[in-house]
Amino acid sequence: MRLTFLTRYGSLGASSRYRFYLYAELMRGSGHKINVCRFFSDSYLKRLYNGRIRNPLHIPGAFLRRIKDLLLRRGDNMVIEYELLPFMPYFIEKMFIGNSRYVLNFDDNVWEKYKGIPWLRGKYDRLIENAAGVIAANDFLLQKAAFLNKNSTLIPTVVNPELYKSTQAKFDKFTLIWIGTPVTYSYIEAHAETLRAMALQCDFELLIVARRSLRERAIEGVRMRFMDWSQEREGEAVARSHVGIMPLTDDEFSRGKSAFKIIQYQAAGLPVIASPVGANITVVEDGLSGFLAGTKVKWVEAVRRLQNERSLYSTMSAAALRASDNYSIQKYFPKFEVFLKSAFNNKN
Repeated sequence: MRLTFLTRYGSLGASSRYRFYLYAELMRGSGHKINVCRFFSDSYLKRLYNGRIRNPLHIPGAFLRRIKDLLLRRGDNMVIEYELLPFMPYFIEKMFIGNSRYVLNFDDNVWEKYKGIPWLRGKYDRLIENAAGVIAANDFLLQKAAFLNKNSTLIPTVVNPELYKSTQAKFDKFTLIWIGTPVTYSYIEAHAETLRAMALQCDFELLIVARRSLRERAIEGVRMRFMDWSQEREGEAVARSHVGIMPLTDDEFSRGKSAFKIIQYQAAGLPVIASPVGANITVVEDGLSGFLAGTKVKWVEAVRRLQNERSLYSTMSAAALRASDNYSIQKYFPKFEVFLKSAFNNKN
């Protein structure tokens, strides 16, 4: 097949990296011709995550780059991350899509973004209705997509488990780890009181893998360490930690989150403590591979038990590692490839 992947970000953006770039490499290895065209540049994302003033030319430049890519590859079969042109109405996207067939790929509840904008409110619905197929990262998104397009399938955001193995020992200090971005760090801040309650009862360090500059927003009363995210160090940081956490707020947007952090933690055999929201409920086997904690008391109890009960920790670690087999790129690449062949009526 000859396909164009139209991503929101370059490889620095986690959603694009794991739902497009990872598959593009494997698709090429299987003999397919894949072009990957990003909307936002990595420099834009770096500025965003560093809290620096954005270059006013980034946004116009992104639109011009996307329009150029669409004109150069007009007629190609396309796999699109969310949409082609952010904040542009459907009829403009349709002009550039033309007669091309396309598959949409969602890992977030992006419908919420346009809910209050009348001329954009139905954009994603129209895109889905006219797509050759839709790939959704979790059941919540699949249900929304399948209502509009019967050719919808579930492919979670997955990892290569080999990248989450380390020959180095665990950190000396009992370490909870959270991986995210300066944007999603708001989930940590929303659970500040819970984390403080945990710190009063248990002796741990919370490792934040995002940006070191977030230390300016550290939570008082909680021992925290901040490190810059990098693709090279991510797997090792997870593997050397003891417990992975994924706190969420219980709202419509969070219910569309894809539990990807949990999938990363489990690939390294880490027990998980997570909010019982969205896909977290599906991925975490409560009491087996980790704990679903909906209250402050449950968060405190979960970390206390994992720190103090060695046999429980070992059992949950083994269960997490077994569960990770269900969320590997090795398992889902064949499904991804077959779905695209079917959607584009390609038997080669």
